[in-house]
Amino acid sequence: MSLLAQAREKAKITAVLGPTNTGKTYLAIDRMLGHPSGMIGFPLRLLARENYDRIVQIKGAAKVALVTGEEKIVPPGARYFCCTVESMPVDRPVSFLAVDEIQLCADPERGHVFTDRLLHARGLAETMFLGAETIRPVLQALVPEAEYIGRPRFSTLTYTGPQKLTRLPPRSAVVAFSASEVYATAELIRRQRGGTAVVLGALSPRTRNAQVELFESGEVDYLVATDAIGMGLNLNLDHVAFAKLRKFDGRGQRRLTAPEVGQIAGRAGRHMNDGTFGTTTEIGPLPDSLVEAVESHSFDPLAFVSWRNVDLDFSDPLALLKSLDRKPPRRELLLAQEADDQIALATLARQPEIAALATTPEAVALLWEVCQVPDFRKILSDHHAQLLAQIYLKLMGNEKRLPEAWVGAQLQRLERSDGDIDQLIARLAHIRTWTYITHRGDWLDDSDHWQARARAIEDSLSDALHERLTQRFVDRRAAFLVRRLRGDSDLIGAVRKNGEVVVEGEFVGRIAGFRFELDEEARGDDARPLLAAARRALTGEIPRRIKQLEQDNDGAFALVDNAIAWRGTPVARILAGDTVLTPRVEVLSSDFLDGPARERLRKRCTAWLTRHIRATLKPLFEAKAVELSPPGRGLLFQLVEALGTLPRRPLASQIALLTKADRKALAGLGLRLGAASLFLPRLQHPRMLALRARLWAIREGLEVPALPPSGTKTFELKDLALPKALEDSFCCAIGFRRVTRKAGPPLAVRADVLERLARDAYKAAAESGALTLSPELCKLADCGEEDLAALLFALGYRRRKDADGNPCFARKGARQTPAAGEQESEAPQAKKAAGKSGRPKSKRSGVRKKPRRKEEAERYADSPFAVLRDLATGGE
Repeated sequence: MSLLAQAREKAKITAVLGPTNTGKTYLAIDRMLGHPSGMIGFPLRLLARENYDRIVQIKGAAKVALVTGEEKIVPPGARYFCCTVESMPVDRPVSFLAVDEIQLCADPERGHVFTDRLLHARGLAETMFLGAETIRPVLQALVPEAEYIGRPRFSTLTYTGPQKLTRLPPRSAVVAFSASEVYATAELIRRQRGGTAVVLGALSPRTRNAQVELFESGEVDYLVATDAIGMGLNLNLDHVAFAKLRKFDGRGQRRLTAPEVGQIAGRAGRHMNDGTFGTTTEIGPLPDSLVEAVESHSFDPLAFVSWRNVDLDFSDPLALLKSLDRKPPRRELLLAQEADDQIALATLARQPEIAALATTPEAVALLWEVCQVPDFRKILSDHHAQLLAQIYLKLMGNEKRLPEAWVGAQLQRLERSDGDIDQLIARLAHIRTWTYITHRGDWLDDSDHWQARARAIEDSLSDALHERLTQRFVDRRAAFLVRRLRGDSDLIGAVRKNGEVVVEGEFVGRIAGFRFELDEEARGDDARPLLAAARRALTGEIPRRIKQLEQDNDGAFALVDNAIAWRGTPVARILAGDTVLTPRVEVLSSDFLDGPARERLRKRCTAWLTRHIRATLKPLFEAKAVELSPPGRGLLFQLVEALGTLPRRPLASQIALLTKADRKALAGLGLRLGAASLFLPRLQHPRMLALRARLWAIREGLEVPALPPSGTKTFELKDLALPKALEDSFCCAIGFRRVTRKAGPPLAVRADVLERLARDAYKAAAESGALTLSPELCKLADCGEEDLAALLFALGYRRRKDADGNPCFARKGARQTPAAGEQESEAPQAKKAAGKSGRPKSKRSGVRKKPRRKEEAERYADSPFAVLRDLATGGE
């Protein structure tokens, strides 16, 4: 036995056992730094890097080395080595050697590596194994000379039962066991709490560190993770909640063991701070026996550890496979299940091209090294085996060197940071495999160059992945405001001149009038934190605005559509009231207004609206105040409700009942009792017409139809898109009358224009007994001959032919002017029938009768008041 081996045999072996949060790793590093050299194997690259940085600060970079499958930093004078367990250079003599998480000897996938370190890795002066108490029986059997140090947990761990995901306390971690479950949970927490960090086993160390930093810095108060947090991540956690209790272990779904639950739950609490653990309400409470085991850190001891032969036969691939399947030499050792490298070897050994090359021990050893290239993608497909086959063939065909052009092409395919989270994770896992390959210095001529290239790509992908995760699962603004909301102090809020609401320097939305409009980027449940922050910050702003609205003069108000605007912003809507001139005001809904505040706004808006309507439509209010007889009052009531214009014909009986005093009072108002309409000419100002139209629309519950340009005499109703039954009332409301046409949409003509047309048409017909369509009449109505014909028809005129056979118009019922011959031949007969007096006699007694109704109609056919009887606005 060599002197080195003898020294290792005599070295002190210590097992430091205890639950999480007992300071085992801190103790090992402290002991190592007391030796002239040392080496610690960690279960994760992340932990190796974390402790490497820590030791560098103490000893300096020149004395500390980092050795992992994907990263090697080995200064010439390095004395202290931080490694992953698989990458420990155990043939290098060091004074102190330690292996962390030694209970992983029982892990089905990696356990055989930890068992090998337990059996064979030793320091010259001291060896230390760190782990859980469950490994003690096996360790006592395999390493009987070991001494034991128990490490009690610094803080207590307490079970709190199931809780809703949205009610978890701050500084909580939620544990799930698949990417889809992690994403769904993180989405919910982002909506409810503003954001969460995400930790998956598939993340690169750089991405994982960046996500952990989000949590550790307090930028987010929640962490959603797989069981990756159960191994070595030191976090300021207060609570661990299990969202799932089943995981896929590479072969199938199984329930978590009690030690696994304890390992993960033990991350809650830090040093002397107590921690809690529980579940989400979806999976219900934990069994009492499991809770007791976790709280007391008392678990069933391990009976076996995983083992695989390390004395391998490289004579040929089949011999190598057979040696890997050699049975364990002791009953405490359990043959490891086929690992990825062993499966890859079996796959490649069946390929004739590779089998033809692997014929010497050196070639078989190289094949085994290639098979140990890790597949970080964990996709269980042939792609990784194909890559390994390519690597082996190129090494064997190029003097055990990989062609640089081929390596460059492989890396170039991965040098892109676009895509979603899953695509980036897949690409990142692939580049991690290449990072491992480039650290095989004996496979590449310029390994430093390719290591730097692979590391740069990995860092770029890691940063892009961190950015995508943060964009998807962290709303920094909401998270910050949620933390501030938990405090008792008032939030600092301000409203800028443009209405932007800023709370604690964060833009949350805009305030328009008394309504808060949340930032458009916030949707659904994302809005809750921002609304809560805005509500607290605006507690003083809303009362100030109410007071300002009450004190503002009427110039600050205006009508916008069917609403009242204050300083340009709608604050209330206008609804139909008891009468058309007294609409009802309803304040627009707002989460910031209570009942009394809403009533104060309503009263002020109602007062302004009342004054505005009275001032604008003063003639209507004057009409309401006139003292008249009951028929006169009824007439004016209808006129006011119609907003100033009515057809005359339906009101003939009421008009007939007007007294002389009534007519005088109406004349004093300026009311025109025209041949076709009753109307107030004083209401024709554009501003009045606009308000009349708006009040009509409010009464009917419609949008305000488009009004014709100022000065319009006639227009078509086709563009108003009104129900046909409402066209008449709308036309009257704006001082027009509706007239139908044989072809085309109805026509609207201004009431005063229709009256002038009736007057001029009567004069023209009185002179010649009939009238023709003249340019003067067309100009009066501002329309063409076809439209003028429709207007005349509405006034009671019908198409006829004059004595010369030319078309003309005459009053309905008026006698047609006879031709000369017809007039002479009919005269004697008419004279004879009329007698001396020209009046018809009774056949019985000869008593003269009153003219018959038809004859009476003919006598008064040319009277302008006959228009009242014959005005037709509903068609020919």
